[in-house]
Amino acid sequence: MKLSSEITAVVTGGASGLGEATARAFAAKGVKVGIFDMNAERGQQVASEIGGVFAKVNVADEASVDAGFEAVRAENGTERLFINCAGIGLGMKTASRKRDTGAILAHDVAAYKRVLDINLFGSFLCASKSAAAMMALEPMDPDGERGLIVNTASVAAQDGQIGQLAYAASKGGILSMALPMARDLAREGIRVNTILPGFYETPIYEQMKPEVKESLRAHVQFPNRFGQPSEFGDVAVFMAEHAYINAEYIRTDAGARMPPR
Repeated sequence: MKLSSEITAVVTGGASGLGEATARAFAAKGVKVGIFDMNAERGQQVASEIGGVFAKVNVADEASVDAGFEAVRAENGTERLFINCAGIGLGMKTASRKRDTGAILAHDVAAYKRVLDINLFGSFLCASKSAAAMMALEPMDPDGERGLIVNTASVAAQDGQIGQLAYAASKGGILSMALPMARDLAREGIRVNTILPGFYETPIYEQMKPEVKESLRAHVQFPNRFGQPSEFGDVAVFMAEHAYINAEYIRTDAGARMPPR
């Protein structure tokens, strides 16, 4: 896909972190970008800075998603690129014992469901809605390409840590969607790819204690540092520009493997 002002994109979670970097990366290529996020103040700021459009969207709520697409498409037209970056994390074991009282607790059911609702169901819902709209577009090139969907999983999908049960399950589900989604949409000229980021300088990791963050960095091979969000955005752009990459996933983790804890 040749990126230009003729191409439009929608990025979920585009107000911060990996989503913001991705929105900026595509805007730098001239693409008209729409941002979905719950943080209206920051989302509008980013959209203004890149000449894009913002819509406050809860990705796990169908009515909110429909309204978001309607608002963004009214300004930019139907997207050729859709990138799922919205998500949340959670630290909780399958079952645990309180150190002070010895009480044994099962995993909080509502918390588990919330992580899957936002990360997995939200990714499915938004991707499906976007794919349906892309199918109505005319192909762009002799291959018949209509668009691209990029979903964001995590290295936790393959080597989740202790306490990442809900998060790893949600990201594993996203990874598992890649091939069947790509097969579903192949005849329509819509590609589907997945990125599995490792440790990045995002708000989640910035809130960690320095010693915890350092312990994670020790598992990174080379370069031995946390990734920059812009490097994630570069991968999304790479996937858009190279039409022969389909039904694929890429780990962007500098060779890191998640430790047990």
